[in-house]
Amino acid sequence: MMEPDKVDLVFEGGGVKGIALAGAVECLETMGLKPQNVVGTSAGAIVAALVAAGYSARDVRGIVAGLDYRRFRDMRLLDRFPVVGPVLGLLREKGLYEGAYLESWLRKLLAESPRQVHTFKDLHWEDEEGREVDPKYRYRLQVVATDLSRRRQIVLPWDIRDYGRDPDQLDVAWAVRMSMSLPFFFEPVRLEDGQGHTSFIVDGGVLSNFPVDILDDESAHPRWPTFGLKLVERTRADGREEVVPCRIQGPVSLLKAVISTMLEAHDTRYIEQKNFDRTIAIPTLGVKTTDFGLREEQVHALYQAGYTAAERFLQTWDFQGWIRRYRQSEPPSQETAGERAREGITALAASM
Repeated sequence: MMEPDKVDLVFEGGGVKGIALAGAVECLETMGLKPQNVVGTSAGAIVAALVAAGYSARDVRGIVAGLDYRRFRDMRLLDRFPVVGPVLGLLREKGLYEGAYLESWLRKLLAESPRQVHTFKDLHWEDEEGREVDPKYRYRLQVVATDLSRRRQIVLPWDIRDYGRDPDQLDVAWAVRMSMSLPFFFEPVRLEDGQGHTSFIVDGGVLSNFPVDILDDESAHPRWPTFGLKLVERTRADGREEVVPCRIQGPVSLLKAVISTMLEAHDTRYIEQKNFDRTIAIPTLGVKTTDFGLREEQVHALYQAGYTAAERFLQTWDFQGWIRRYRQSEPPSQETAGERAREGITALAASM
């Protein structure tokens, strides 16, 4: 049985641009749609965690609008010395900023949330009609991170079992901190597996910033839709992303361009039509991933951009039409970004 008042959400990452995601959620709630299971990467993991914890979109709006994003740039004492300090931070800790403020800030918000969230055990999802829940949807929240040491994507809390830990006992704020570990900016999270091995965990966007199909059950009759909330620089008339070239003028802008390309390129290139058709593309108004010094008017403009994008999307969304096109008469499967990447790596190795 279809339940048109419910929706699953997948939030793309994008640093401070994630403010726009909260605006989109407010529009969905205003239209009577209730988020059920949510997935987030990087900044998208913050918004996803707040939504999963029971905060309304209006609550999230107040949280993101009142936040001083400059406080995310927390350096250790020795790293504060001009020129030498940041270099030492990169060499010693592998990141400019500690990330401790981000984690403690989120942990406090989650503890004070309607669901009083501490660990993923507090985020068990139960079917309102008493149906048995597919284990895939046991948790209201899943966050995506990257294990550089094992060269793989991890989905938390599920994959924490590979490190000898119980998913129920995983601290939610810590998991989001892993997903938010933007390479070079935030220190990687060191995760031990209980056998003497330490993995370096960084931003989930390194491998996939927009895993919009992660909640799919591939059934011919899904009960409610999954929407992807994707952050783009600009949108064309057809709703697709219009790519704006980066201006590279020095080493800092080059580093930012490298990170942006790493986080965004393959998801932008290989998004499938069935996923594009359920994606809300949100223009980010020229704001960059690492623009931590946003003015109040920029925060408001980003939030409004998210609201407007969702409003526009819902005007043409047809869940029944999407099901008929992609579930009841599935088109030939397309190669995933990972498959294409593996082919490219194989070809490169063969040529060397």
